[in-house]
Amino acid sequence: MNLVIIGPKGKMGKLITKFAYESEKINIVGAVAPKGRDYIGEDIGSVCNLGKNIEAIVYDDLNDIIQKCDVIVDYTSPEVSMEVLKTAAKHNKSVVCGTTGFSKEQFDTIKDFSNDTPILYAANTSRLVNLMYKILDMVTKSVGDEADIEILEMHDRLKKDAPSGTAKEMGSVIANSLNKELSDLAEYGRCGERKEGSIGYHSIRSGDISSSHTVMFGLMGERLEITHHAYNWDCFAKGACKCITYLYGKEAGLYSVEDIL
Repeated sequence: MNLVIIGPKGKMGKLITKFAYESEKINIVGAVAPKGRDYIGEDIGSVCNLGKNIEAIVYDDLNDIIQKCDVIVDYTSPEVSMEVLKTAAKHNKSVVCGTTGFSKEQFDTIKDFSNDTPILYAANTSRLVNLMYKILDMVTKSVGDEADIEILEMHDRLKKDAPSGTAKEMGSVIANSLNKELSDLAEYGRCGERKEGSIGYHSIRSGDISSSHTVMFGLMGERLEITHHAYNWDCFAKGACKCITYLYGKEAGLYSVEDIL
């Protein structure tokens, strides 16, 4: 299947390019970068340091390459991603989107786009993180009503959104298990004593921390901590490639990593 990569020089874009190129199931036909970048028109292999040219170039307009692809992968920014999704829906092209920081209104629009095109949205494409979601569901159904629940997430100093998209997904899993809405439970940047029944969020941005998420269930006299650490970004890029191959040929709809698991 043919793939277009949005933002090939980004942290995730570069890794996805590497693992997609190594995959026997994926053929990279092009990439799209912001207008004005000095590598527009260059071969992706050179731009992403693959060690050789791969006969696919970097464009500055998705419309110039979209007809040649089956799937688009996008890990950029909410503003860029919304334009990518709009264009993909117009041309009925599948999209794997791992961008975080969407507003509720933007995500509602993404749901609307999925009526016309297959979209797999995943704030986190790590298999272990998505298995962690299942563990959180199990624990919440057992002790969620009596536990003090806190979510601590750590990322590198350059991450723009806080809390992370993964932390929000973890909170949503917990809230759904309690038959409640996360918006009614989440407490961000607490000052003072905790609110009864809340989910406390704590974000750390420091150095080059890849990704770390801990969910704590606190009872009197004991606590349970469930933690995932990513040592680098490879697990996310490899997971993104699994999402790409999974989405190929699917009907219109909104998919998630849970569908793959």
